[in-house]
Amino acid sequence: MEDLWVIMPEIVLASMACIGLILDLFLSKKNRVITYLYSQLTLVVTAVACWHFTVYGSTTTAFSGQFVADPFAQISKLVILIMMFLIFTYSRAYTRDRNIAFGEFHSLSLFCTLGMMFLVSANSLLMIYLGLELLSLPLYALVAMQKDSRNAVEAGMKYFILGALASGLMLYGMSLLFGLSGSIQLNDIATWVHGAQGGQLQVSLFALIFIIVGVAFKLGAVPFHMWVPDVYQGAPTSVTLMVGSAPKVAAFGMAYRLLHDALPGLSAEWTQILMVLAVLSLAIGNILAIAQSNIKRLFAYSTIAHVGFLFLGLLVAPIVGYGPAMYYIVTYALVAAAGFGILLMLSQGYEAERLEDLKGLASKNPWLAFMMLLVAFSLAGVPPTVGFYAKFMVLNALVDAGMTWLAALAVVFSVIGAYYYLKIVRVMYFEQPENAIAPVASVDMRIILSVNGLAILGFGLFPAPLFMICQNIFSSGL
Repeated sequence: MEDLWVIMPEIVLASMACIGLILDLFLSKKNRVITYLYSQLTLVVTAVACWHFTVYGSTTTAFSGQFVADPFAQISKLVILIMMFLIFTYSRAYTRDRNIAFGEFHSLSLFCTLGMMFLVSANSLLMIYLGLELLSLPLYALVAMQKDSRNAVEAGMKYFILGALASGLMLYGMSLLFGLSGSIQLNDIATWVHGAQGGQLQVSLFALIFIIVGVAFKLGAVPFHMWVPDVYQGAPTSVTLMVGSAPKVAAFGMAYRLLHDALPGLSAEWTQILMVLAVLSLAIGNILAIAQSNIKRLFAYSTIAHVGFLFLGLLVAPIVGYGPAMYYIVTYALVAAAGFGILLMLSQGYEAERLEDLKGLASKNPWLAFMMLLVAFSLAGVPPTVGFYAKFMVLNALVDAGMTWLAALAVVFSVIGAYYYLKIVRVMYFEQPENAIAPVASVDMRIILSVNGLAILGFGLFPAPLFMICQNIFSSGL
């Protein structure tokens, strides 16, 4: 019974998602708003359960140690639930107006959320793989959900095939670790790796490579990034918002569990691999983004570059801690949600995907243009937005770890990346609009988008509280 209390937030979410799926079957098209409101209620109730059933600062395990509820899992779940709340709010009008399966969109998204919550609480290889598949399978269906769109179906197929390949490689690495250590528990594997020598150590390094390939694919790092631009462009924008925000936090959680909890004994090896992936992602992501005229593809390559920054934070984590990396991914998810939310608000009667669609936005809707300016400045790392502070913390961690040359290289690529972010600002403020139609949106979307945008500025002006939370949740594990 005690195990069920530990996992109660996941039980609440799974139960309400199943009820919502059945409820939607009995609703007419004009009453589908009930599905939306019920999905938002599900997220709120799950967040309350996360707060109520987990004592902050304590660590509890369940089901023979396979599931863990610790401060990292609790904060990550709350961030994921907040991101999903934003996603549902921003996507409501877009999904309804395009006759995308409304109930299925919300049900599949809730099951994705369940997979993300399992990922950040996983304490065994089995739980990590189950959480990963519970996240990935609904996500494949969501990408291809717009069945009358050839691009969406093609993107869904690419995502499914490459995702299945990455899952298979990761599973192979996990099976090697299980075969060597005789256990699927992360702490048992960590103990075994510390004592491994000779041939056993070489095979464990072989397993490490396969696991990092899986993590790099899920985050979209070079050279496993080929799915990112096509999926971002081909999927409906509401699904692109989903792919580009909350799952990044869950993927970071998976990387933390695997690298920190299971393979700390190989930290010297995996930091070298992450260093190569980080530099490649920064270079390819920023350089290829310059040539993009489609905003969704531009954001896709931008994501690849930001994953490079995240890997920089991860590779110095054994020295300075995971706080900067956690702070970076949380703030990135917040900024990405606002960016795609603005694209969804602009997509009225057409798909706002081209840079030209932002022309003259400042004259049509100055407030919305200001929100997009904050997004672009934050992604570029311009003060006083939160993106500047997030980049600064990662660069500072690199310098503290004695990798000043790597910090300098990251700054050079960031300057290159600033070019295409400033291009967004230029077309909004210094070019004439192609049409005079001003975007309109519901009151709740305008309020939440404004709060989201101002949070980018607020966390940049007052970064300490959020950073201290990210720092403190790892303090017991360092």
